[in-house]
Amino acid sequence: MFSPPRVSQPDGGIVSLLESIGSPEDLRALPRGDLDQVATELRRELIRVGSEVGGHFAGSLGVVELSVALHYAFETPRDRIVWDVGHQGYAHKLLTGRRQGLPRIKQADGPSGFLRRCEGPYDVFGAGHAGTSVSAMAGIAEAQRRAGDGARAVAVIGDGAATAGMSFEALNHASTLGADVRVVFNDNGMSIAPNVGGLSETGEAKRYFEALGWRYLGPVDGHDLPAVLAAVESLRDAQGPTVLHARTKKGAGYAPAEADPFKWHATAPFDAASGARQKKEGGPPSWTACFADALSRLADRDSRVVAITAAMPDGTGIDRFAARHPDRAYDVGIAEQHAVTFAAGLATEGLRPVCAIYSSFLQRAFDQVVHDVALQELPVTFALDRAGLVGADGPTHHGGLDLAYLRVIPNLVVCAPRDENELQHLLATGVESGRPFAVRFPRGAAPGVPLDPDPKPLPIGRGELLREGCDVALVGLGKTVPASLDAAERLAERGISAAVVDARFVKPLDVELLSEVGRGCGALVTVEDHSLSGGFGSAVLEELSPRLPGLRIERIGLPDHFVDHGDVNDQWREIGLDGASIAERALRCVGVPAPSPTRAVVAGASDG
Repeated sequence: MFSPPRVSQPDGGIVSLLESIGSPEDLRALPRGDLDQVATELRRELIRVGSEVGGHFAGSLGVVELSVALHYAFETPRDRIVWDVGHQGYAHKLLTGRRQGLPRIKQADGPSGFLRRCEGPYDVFGAGHAGTSVSAMAGIAEAQRRAGDGARAVAVIGDGAATAGMSFEALNHASTLGADVRVVFNDNGMSIAPNVGGLSETGEAKRYFEALGWRYLGPVDGHDLPAVLAAVESLRDAQGPTVLHARTKKGAGYAPAEADPFKWHATAPFDAASGARQKKEGGPPSWTACFADALSRLADRDSRVVAITAAMPDGTGIDRFAARHPDRAYDVGIAEQHAVTFAAGLATEGLRPVCAIYSSFLQRAFDQVVHDVALQELPVTFALDRAGLVGADGPTHHGGLDLAYLRVIPNLVVCAPRDENELQHLLATGVESGRPFAVRFPRGAAPGVPLDPDPKPLPIGRGELLREGCDVALVGLGKTVPASLDAAERLAERGISAAVVDARFVKPLDVELLSEVGRGCGALVTVEDHSLSGGFGSAVLEELSPRLPGLRIERIGLPDHFVDHGDVNDQWREIGLDGASIAERALRCVGVPAPSPTRAVVAGASDG
């Protein structure tokens, strides 16, 4: 494979060509002979920005030449380029007028780390979850065919998205439309982790695509820009369903990323010259690591325990589990629906599968949770990492809907731990319960509490009274429990006695405990890192309103709109989930005037 010039560090020189490109129209005005220099400058800029702020890195380095060729050959934005996921999108952003904003990527005032239609006409289709590009492109191409306006559409699928079941469905259908549907298959052998399964063996790619009714072009070396441009122009001019197979190297042009593209898929800031990453200050382990360690301890004592991930072994901690139990970990690829039903099948034969999937990704497998697990009452435990707000990754990855879509399912237990010690016990509860069971936990560092020696089951449906009080009850769930305890301290300074409850379970609720504190206090505030619509507070209202019709209930949670990307602590303060904001709401609930606000509170983040 042709190797692009490696860039070890920014050279400090003027970025002459890239500075002149404010849009793809400027790129297309350049002579073809300048395009290699554009690619070199793009790669240098990606390394410079990546070293300063981090972000999705190796995937974008691998499609620099493809990005240049696509925007040079196609008349964007009239022609539509539909990118899959956003891991490939940083070079595209640089070529479409966002170079100045890229150093603020994923920050509240900067561009998204993924693709968003609101950022301009070149982001044709929002992309944060894998496997959507061919379906969206097919719809766009069919609309173009019906309009007869001569515009073209092309999907760029890769970074593992071709292993998603939805991609196969789209390829199977799109070839029958009669529209000029085009696909670039960016074959880098990776998703976030190395690809798995038969489809990842792309020596048979030509046979695969042709069997689905597609004309096959390639393979072409994805880093040989003249060859790529010629191939993309052939794709542009093709009629009927046509796929271009481009072989690329994830991390291309930066030696550390080429050597370990898995590690460099997404990165913290680093030294561009050496590749050394900035060391994080010491602190407690992540929730993910705590989950993986607890699951490993459960597997040590129970041979039935197996773990499943959908192409996210690092993100979910299953790689950590696999290091200890290599023959009991399964990576099924970007295939959440299959992951859940595969787990259900394992459970029918006596195993106790733990399916580790991000909260926002489990949305894709709702029917399988209902039909294949809960309806059959199979003992599958779902570990929902990234529950609640996730900060920089933004609305495609916030886990703010899982309580609503899970608590409506019969037979399913739903819970959330306040700390890593409770996490290990709730995980043991799920595995040993013999029931469908879901435990949600957030992104980031765990509180750092001491762990009991062994995970042990807790009574299902029982919360815990952490602090007694008589004026108002603060009922937290998961990560909001420490914030509720902080709020109680603040209320005490105002002469308000606040009880604090760790609800622990959303389904079944501890109605007895909640009724007891509600009667004793006369006012109750629920706090959740989840949408107010259909969430934990809604469950409390449903249970307590008929039992205690005079009880004053205030709910605090996520508003009824998608929360943008940014710092997660800022998001919590803006929405009102921090201790000071909870205390203000509690004062209002008991009828005591709160101090004058020092900031605006997002409308819709609470009742009242």
